[in-house]
Amino acid sequence: MAAIIGFIFFILHGLFSLIIWALIISAILSWLVAFNVINTRNGAVWRIMEVLDRITAPILEPFRRIIPPVGGLDLSFLVAFLVIQGIKIYLLPAAETAMIQLVAM
Repeated sequence: MAAIIGFIFFILHGLFSLIIWALIISAILSWLVAFNVINTRNGAVWRIMEVLDRITAPILEPFRRIIPPVGGLDLSFLVAFLVIQGIKIYLLPAAETAMIQLVAM
């Protein structure tokens, strides 16, 4: 049973890592578009940004409702990044240890 719990938390760790990478790539692409380095009229760029937006928008939206833009800068990305990293680094291992100990009883 401990192996199954370990596998579940391995998958969760991977999902959180993918979300973090999606947030980072989305932020970098939005900066490149804002500074006119790349253009959204390019079909491939538009599709990539659309997919990333569909992945990251539901994650960032609760943070955007709470944190207003400061000087036109969206800080919700930074807060979401820190929260997800905190969950991945601190809460997931603690929850995995607790679950394994609970099953061992």
